[in-house]
Amino acid sequence: MTSYDYSIITERPGLLASSEQLERLYHRYRFASQYAHRKDVLEVACGTGIGLGYLSHFAHSVTGGDIDPKNLAIARALYSDHSTQKNSNGRMIEIAELDAHHMQFPDRSFDLVVLFEAIYYLKDAPRFIAEAARVLREDGVLIIGMVNKDWEDFLPSPFSFSYYSIPELHALIRDSFPRVEFYGAFPTQVQGVLAHTISLIKRVAVRLDIIPGSLEARAFLKRFFFGPLSPLPDRVEEDMCEYSAPVSIPSHIRNKDYKIIYAVGRK
Repeated sequence: MTSYDYSIITERPGLLASSEQLERLYHRYRFASQYAHRKDVLEVACGTGIGLGYLSHFAHSVTGGDIDPKNLAIARALYSDHSTQKNSNGRMIEIAELDAHHMQFPDRSFDLVVLFEAIYYLKDAPRFIAEAARVLREDGVLIIGMVNKDWEDFLPSPFSFSYYSIPELHALIRDSFPRVEFYGAFPTQVQGVLAHTISLIKRVAVRLDIIPGSLEARAFLKRFFFGPLSPLPDRVEEDMCEYSAPVSIPSHIRNKDYKIIYAVGRK
């Protein structure tokens, strides 16, 4: 049981979001789907499970785990209807209470482990990497998606422990996953006077520590800066947003050109 209420910083159905937030949500699962075909997939820190149904269209089986009981309740309710809980193989989407540092699964249980926007919440990230390597099969793949801390408009999240640059994340992964590829998505270039002004205000607000912690409270700021917002869907759906494939980037240097970084590690 966690002492933090992660539900207040978790994307959940109905939460008001900007168009880019919706695009990022779709992007991470669309990217992961190409590694999920006919695989046994585990999403660690799955939150409310918004992306599990999407991955199940490609995978042999899907398991979602989270440590927060409120998130788990939403995920279980989302997939409580067994007619929608089964994927094309007739397999159920499993929801489990899960501590990323001590996963209860046997060795070599999965082909793909994904962790999106959560590695910075882990008190002992090396322990998670070791656990991911343990539960993955011989040719297993680990995907970590995270916000780029070297992006000038980077905004740290409440409850976070450590953010990683690309070289730092590579150093964390490489012993357990000798073949690691990095990709960047969502270019950081700011265009237009309004966009530059919003970027400047955001940086000042971060330095003054006046950004609210919960996603619900931040939605009010997003509405002020970006206009009307849209509710997050119950589930990620195919083609719900445009998709641009992430760009391959080097692992040995910091990168300020992309907001989102993906690391793909292979055993």
